[in-house]
Amino acid sequence: MDIKAKTEELVEKIKNDNDLQSQFAKDPIAAIEKLIGIDLPDEQIKAIADGVKAKNRKSQEASAACDFYNDEFTAPAS
Repeated sequence: MDIKAKTEELVEKIKNDNDLQSQFAKDPIAAIEKLIGIDLPDEQIKAIADGVKAKNRKSQEASAACDFYNDEFTAPAS
């Protein structure tokens, strides 16, 4: 299994589904096992969950930076 590719795939799925976001927040290991459809040892799933969390955090930080930039540097409407 290509962990990096699977992580990116899971980030997209979770990011675009509010129910998955909620489930991932409550129990990331169970959410990922459900998404990949494979019962792996929790240690392996935890590694994937940690990667998903890190990618999601980076995505949220980038989004917040864009929002800040747009708020600070967008000219007011006339």
